[in-house]
Amino acid sequence: MTGAHDLRAALARAVHDGMPRARADLEDLVAFRSVANPEIEPADECHHAAALVASLLVEEGFTDVDQLPAPDGSTAVVARSAAPPGAPTVLLYSHYDVVPAGDPQAWETPPWQLTERDGRWYARGSADCKGNFVASLLALRALAHVCGEWPVGVAVLCEGSEEQSSGGTEALVRERPELVRCDALVLADTGNVELGLPTVTTSLRGTGSVLVTVRTMERPAHSGMYGGAVPDALQALLMTLATLRDETGETTVDGLDHHGTWQGAPLDEERLRADAALLEGVDPLPGRDAGPADLLWARPAATVLAIDCPPVSQVTAAVQGEARAVVNLRVPAGTDAAHAQQLLTDHLVRHTPFGAHVDVRPVSLGQPFEARTDGPAYRAMTRAMRDAFGRDVVTTGQGGSIPLATALAELLPDTEILLLGVEEPGCRIHGPNESVDPDELRRTALAQALFLADLGGLLEGDDR
Repeated sequence: MTGAHDLRAALARAVHDGMPRARADLEDLVAFRSVANPEIEPADECHHAAALVASLLVEEGFTDVDQLPAPDGSTAVVARSAAPPGAPTVLLYSHYDVVPAGDPQAWETPPWQLTERDGRWYARGSADCKGNFVASLLALRALAHVCGEWPVGVAVLCEGSEEQSSGGTEALVRERPELVRCDALVLADTGNVELGLPTVTTSLRGTGSVLVTVRTMERPAHSGMYGGAVPDALQALLMTLATLRDETGETTVDGLDHHGTWQGAPLDEERLRADAALLEGVDPLPGRDAGPADLLWARPAATVLAIDCPPVSQVTAAVQGEARAVVNLRVPAGTDAAHAQQLLTDHLVRHTPFGAHVDVRPVSLGQPFEARTDGPAYRAMTRAMRDAFGRDVVTTGQGGSIPLATALAELLPDTEILLLGVEEPGCRIHGPNESVDPDELRRTALAQALFLADLGGLLEGDDR
C-alpha cells in the first residue's frame, strides 16, 4: 500500500469481491434452525450451527477456537488471535441462535432457506444475527487478503442463546473473564435507523419478562350453567393485563417512573409509522407529553407476548378456570431491570380481580445499557462508517435488549463498546419474512475492516 487512500480502496474491493463467499456462508448458516429451545427445534440444530461458526473461524486463521458449554445448556463459540506488539485487541460479538420462524404460512419464502427476492436475502437469521456474524467474517477476510495479517489482536464471541435471555453466556464470561478481555468491543447486533444511514447505538433498554397464571376454578365450567355467576379466569387475566397501560398507551406499572425524556435526536413519527407498518387509521401511541423516542428509549413499556387460552378452532361453551400470559417489560437505561420486574410482579398480583389466585414467575432478565461516545475507538468507528457508507454517522437508542451488553460493560469498565450491525428496519427481525440488504451487509463489513485497520495504525496520516 502506498497510502491510506489506497488501503481504503483495496479493502473496498476485497469486501466487494468477497460477497459471493459471504452469501454462501450465510446460506449455510441460516439452514440450521438454531432456536435455543429444544421444545421448538431440536438441540442438534444449535450444535451444528456452532460447529459451522467454529469451522469458519478456523478457516480464517484463528488457531485458538473453542466451543464452550454455558450453564444454560447453550454453546458459545470463542476465538482469539494474538495482537502484534503494541497493538490493541478488538472483540467481535454476534450470536448464531435465532427466534422461531413462527407460522410458515406468514412467510413468502422458505424461512430456513436463503432466498433472493427484490434485491434482498430472506431467511430467519439473515440479519439477526447470522448476517452480522457473516459481516464480521467478511471484514476479517478482506483485511487479511489486503494486509496479509490483521493489524490488531482479534477475539470473537458468538453466543448461542441470546434470544432466550437465559443468561448462559453471561454466566460463562463472568466465570472466565479472560475470554472477553479486549481494548474495544464491536457488539454487532443492532443496525442503522434507515437503510444506508450509518448508525451507532448508544442506549439499550433492559428487559424483564414474567409468566402470570390466573386461576378461579378447579376446571372449566359450562357457560350456560355458570356464566355470569362465577369468575372467568381468562376475563380476570385480561382485566389484569389492561391495567398495565392507561388510555394514552403509556405503561403505568405501579411504582415505576414513566416520565423520562430522550435526550438524543428525535424519532420521526412518519418513519415510525412506516417502519412498523401501521394500518391505515391506526396512529402511534401518544403517551403523556411524549414523542416516539421518549416512549421507545426513555420510558418503560409492558407488552403481552403470549396468552394461553382455548384457540378459536377449539371453541367450547365453557367458563375458563385457568389462563396465563407472558408479559415483557422493557426499561430504559438507568432503571434496574430486576427491581422493575419485581414492581411488575407486585402490580399484577395487586390488580387481579375477583379474588382469583394469581402466580407470577420470572422468565428472563437483562439490564439496560448505555455506551460512552468519547473514546478513540468510537472516533475510529465513526470515521470507518462514514467512509464505508459515504454519509455522516448518527447515534440512536434501541428499544430492544442485548442482555450480555451490561455484563460486558461491568467486566470491562475501560473498554469501549460499540453497537452496530446490519439490522435496519426493513429487515423485519423477529417477524416473518426477515431479510438483509446485501449492500448493507457489504458496507457494514467494510466499516469493520476500516475500523480494524485504523486501530491498527494503518490509516495514520490520512487526511481526515
